Amino acid sequence: MKVKVIEEQCIGCGACGAICPEVFEVDGVSKVINDNISDDLKETVEEAIETCPTSAIEEIK
Repeated sequence: MKVKVIEEQCIGCGACGAICPEVFEVDGVSKVINDNISDDLKETVEEAIETCPTSAIEEIK
């Protein structure tokens, strides 16, 4: 699983970083700091995607 943050949509609320700090870091806007997402983090990353208020995180297929 790989994800990306659409910077133009990100408001930097920090929800993704709070939910999954192993993958997301927020410094003004969110960014992916770990693009090698293991199976044990997949559910948490999916929660971060669903929680994002601006739908700025998407899975890369």
